[in-house]
Amino acid sequence: MLGSPAIPIVENEDVFRIESVGMDWDIGVMVYEPEDSDRIPVHNGSPIGLFLLHGGSNDFRATEGFARLIASRLGYKVVSMTYPGRLYLGAADRRWPGETIREDGSVRTPIWVEGEFIDRDQYELHEDLSLRSRYGVRVVARARPGTVFYNRLAGWPAAFEDGMKQACLRHLGGEFSVFVHGHSTGGPFVSMLSQRVENIRGVLAVENSPFGYIQEQARLFTGNMERRDQGLPDKTLEESRREDRFDDLSIRTWREEARYLGPEVAMKEGGQGLMRLPQLIEEVFESWAKVKTQANFKCEYPVTRNVRSSLELAARVTAERLSLSEVDTEQLVARYLGMTAELRGSEVKPVPPTLFGITESSRDHPVEVYKEVILPMYGAMSPAPRVALTQFGAGVHDYTKREPDLPMGVAPAVVSQWDEAIAEGFFDV
Repeated sequence: MLGSPAIPIVENEDVFRIESVGMDWDIGVMVYEPEDSDRIPVHNGSPIGLFLLHGGSNDFRATEGFARLIASRLGYKVVSMTYPGRLYLGAADRRWPGETIREDGSVRTPIWVEGEFIDRDQYELHEDLSLRSRYGVRVVARARPGTVFYNRLAGWPAAFEDGMKQACLRHLGGEFSVFVHGHSTGGPFVSMLSQRVENIRGVLAVENSPFGYIQEQARLFTGNMERRDQGLPDKTLEESRREDRFDDLSIRTWREEARYLGPEVAMKEGGQGLMRLPQLIEEVFESWAKVKTQANFKCEYPVTRNVRSSLELAARVTAERLSLSEVDTEQLVARYLGMTAELRGSEVKPVPPTLFGITESSRDHPVEVYKEVILPMYGAMSPAPRVALTQFGAGVHDYTKREPDLPMGVAPAVVSQWDEAIAEGFFDV
């Protein structure tokens, strides 16, 4: 694929403003498509479009090379959206300046609408040591009640849903056959979107977390796998349930790079990898220097980890700000809680076919959790969508990461499989 002739493509940014839960939000997407629209392949008579979400605490630049690969080699139209607040609207190149945690005690915060900034007096900083073995010291900025920051964090889930739907409407309207992919944290959001946009035909789920309630069970399973290796007893779901607050913004540092590099080296090299610890430390900081110009803050856990108490509180805070009636308040609460699971009932669009993929050395996606938790839970849906799982023989969680003889990791193999699955009817139901 990398050696094949490239289709000439054009790239355009679209930053548009929406209104959601009584506030304005600026939504940014990058669009990659063939110069000649006739070169876009078709699925069941409609041109193919891909709605793409980055993962973690990044922005669209984390998937830029991947989007260009798909547009220039397969010819799909790709719409790559940045999460609300993650786009740095203060510079044309969208590169966030400086460090995420500054010497004056302030931290990097979202820009949800151009010209609006979160002042230091709108939050308190806290250090979370509860998951230190996995994350190191986590720094969170906790919004003070009544501030713009607090209200934005409470309204953000609704703005994300509305922004995704508007992005699809603007660039992948009803004439397209749309497929969706969300890397890692982006997975639960595109899974949610898949039932809310009529012309979405399938979910392309490589290293893609599933719906929040399934991910909650998956994390329990993988956590207990690790505990058994350490000779510790299993935890129950209640004991393992996360308590992430809706009003907390997690601030990322170099520790995020270490969180992935350590396990990946362990899976590839075993304990021998620790013999080059100084080199690994250098690699962590080299990697951080490259990625720290992306957003590197995160507040999605209530949706992606099914933290229902936080979602309900966020909805009620938003309803109170809007002075909603009791009936409308309960409808908003139901909307928020509904973001973590598939829509159910005879009157809703079923979950479309989902093609799962994992890499050989994934930090977050062991094959066992798919066999024991994720695939069975998809099978229990009514109606159950068509699903399949592929484990690639190389690669890490960042599936575009360069490896020996693989300049873009397993990404070319991944999108080749996607193209074949679409052409051969996997998503035709």
